[in-house]
Amino acid sequence: MNITQETRLKKAHVSLMKHPETALYSGVMLMGNSRVVDDDITAYTNGVDKTYGRKFMKSLTDEEIRALVLHENLHVALKHIQRFKTEFKENPMLVNASADFVVNDIIVNIQDRSLCKLPQGGLVDKKYHNWSVREVYNDLKDQQSKQSQDSNGNPSQHGTPNGSGGIPKNSFDEHEWEDVNKMNATEIDKLTKDIDKALREGSVLAGKVGAKIPRAIEDLLAPKINWRQILREFVSSAINGKDEYSWRRYSKRLMANDIYMPTTVNESVGELVIAMDTSGSIGTQELTEFVSELVSICDTVQPEKIRVLWWDTDVHEEEIYTEFNGIERKLSPKGGGGTDASCVSEYIMANKIICDACIVFTDGYFHTPKWDSSINTMWLVTENESCSVPHGTIVKQEL
Repeated sequence: MNITQETRLKKAHVSLMKHPETALYSGVMLMGNSRVVDDDITAYTNGVDKTYGRKFMKSLTDEEIRALVLHENLHVALKHIQRFKTEFKENPMLVNASADFVVNDIIVNIQDRSLCKLPQGGLVDKKYHNWSVREVYNDLKDQQSKQSQDSNGNPSQHGTPNGSGGIPKNSFDEHEWEDVNKMNATEIDKLTKDIDKALREGSVLAGKVGAKIPRAIEDLLAPKINWRQILREFVSSAINGKDEYSWRRYSKRLMANDIYMPTTVNESVGELVIAMDTSGSIGTQELTEFVSELVSICDTVQPEKIRVLWWDTDVHEEEIYTEFNGIERKLSPKGGGGTDASCVSEYIMANKIICDACIVFTDGYFHTPKWDSSINTMWLVTENESCSVPHGTIVKQEL
């Protein structure tokens, strides 16, 4: 009896949703539409729906179909289509490959080897085990840059299954970015929350069966922190002890008993140093978000002065503002090289800058910097929140 590809697709979903190692993704698999089409394609997702080519599915074993289904749903679970639109515009081939390396790393590390087998052409590299998409993307960009400088002009092609790194030539699936580009901010936010909810529901089931949750999914499931509230508390603690007594206003609580005592007046926030990471790993999206949050900081804590430092391995530019209206249009980022956060601390100390606090915007991809402990520091990290810093408070900033 001939089994239709639609039936094989349903069976793959059931198998994955029942298996202890992949039950985590059950809610994501139920999101959107999963369909088989006659178009000459392999498979793709637009960030919520999953589409599979009939001809391609016919060429696959049941184990390969399960891997294909898991592959597409992992792209959805990890929000690759929404999160890396900027990188796609910059270099679609490399960001597609980077996302595939991350997804396939999860698949090949499933302990039950009989569950999934990657179709031919799946991009796998042990080097990228537990790497993030942006880490892989930056590594591939570095390799591409080195290959373009090769005097022989014959860059090698790697990135094959169990390969040894390098620039991938292709993959077994495709990626659909156009649909998410048509979505507005509200729609994307709703989709993101729906995915988070589906993953959290799946994580409960995964926890009951003792399944190990991959690092990439653990990062998504980590509790979201209201970093603006933490920022206010951070800045408040930075100026703690600067309270002054004022006789211009009496304590109302004591006046009721005919006791006249001065009230305390909080001194306003003085200078804040905002250190903006402009290394090569920072893209347009990150810089846009950094600037947006800088504006929010000005509104939230209302400092007397903002000193913006643009840095990578050195501080390339310093901008000072005491008026913040339209500040986002005045900023002029500089940099684009490697990453060494030590330069910020060195700059502050060398120029004898006295600040109430230093707030560092970064993706967190750097070696442990040298940092003067007298600088009250908060690190707002967009990616690598496990980065090592010798001093200060690390807060994950969600983009």
